[in-house]
Amino acid sequence: MSSHTDDGGDSIDLAEGVNHQVAMVMDLNKCIGCQTCTIACKTNWTDGGGREYMYWNNVETKPGAGYPRDWEEMGGGWTDDGQERTPGDLPTEDDYGQPWDFNHEQIMYEGSDEPLRPMDDAADWGPNWDEDEGAGEYPNSYYFYLPRICNHCTHPSCVEACPRSALYKRSEDGIVLVDQDRCRGYRYCVEGCPYKKVYYNAMKKVSEKCIFCYPRIEGSGPDGEVRGTACAEDCPPQLRMVGFLDDEEGPIHKLVNEYEVAIRLHPEFRTEPNVYYIPPFAPPQHSESGESLDAERIPRTYLEELFGPKINDALNTISRERDRVRRGEESELMELLNSDREEKYRLEVFE
Repeated sequence: MSSHTDDGGDSIDLAEGVNHQVAMVMDLNKCIGCQTCTIACKTNWTDGGGREYMYWNNVETKPGAGYPRDWEEMGGGWTDDGQERTPGDLPTEDDYGQPWDFNHEQIMYEGSDEPLRPMDDAADWGPNWDEDEGAGEYPNSYYFYLPRICNHCTHPSCVEACPRSALYKRSEDGIVLVDQDRCRGYRYCVEGCPYKKVYYNAMKKVSEKCIFCYPRIEGSGPDGEVRGTACAEDCPPQLRMVGFLDDEEGPIHKLVNEYEVAIRLHPEFRTEPNVYYIPPFAPPQHSESGESLDAERIPRTYLEELFGPKINDALNTISRERDRVRRGEESELMELLNSDREEKYRLEVFE
């Protein structure tokens, strides 16, 4: 993988040796936190065999600690000049969340009237432990949901971290995969990923991660039909778009590179993710008497911490285009954000 000097912003540059880059855009204004995407991924890919603790797809509440706990503080990625990897930490089992023992015995066999609950105060952390808590004070508390998968980065630090070159980007679509035959479970990739989206399978002694449902998007399933990822297709509000970043007629390219409203999570990590987000809007703040105030409920400063300074232009562009629609004018951007399923999965353009 070649070195780079990207400034942390969005780019249409492809990684060396990659012909086309598949990408995903998620509209955070549509996510309802139902975890259907999480279950779709879990049942397809991580339902057992050392993967019990893994969530290749997860939906976390922001502000919040996320999964694994405090992953944003664990390091990884690249230095500011983009030339060297920065050190990172390995999450502990407690950071991911230990399984709890429940009082099934008492309820099922001893006739206890107690409700089902973890035993011995075992429940002190787990995935989505802080769901729906958020931040702020009444009447202006706030939170939003942030779905996360592997970003299949243009400059993935996990790939560079592996001494055995077991991680690699596919040339045909830029998907980052783990060669299970080469992997020896050193876990440098887990340490090196700043998004902590590579996982160690202690049963198989190898690393595993999101594969962007490549059998589905390449049409190698039993029916031979090209599909979107499981998390995208099963999403009730259809908040995810899947396609090629360099398809100039597709919605991904237009949202990322033309309108610049789809932006990267933590661009300062400098891995150049290929998963993008439409930033969240929220009602304005209210006084205790219920009057609307001229103040944003979700602080821009917090959104800048997550998405960098480009969040401001993105929000301003979306707000301007919404006003156009309210005036009865046409807006291609708003049509893209409300497109039907057919436009959400544009994956056959380069075949």
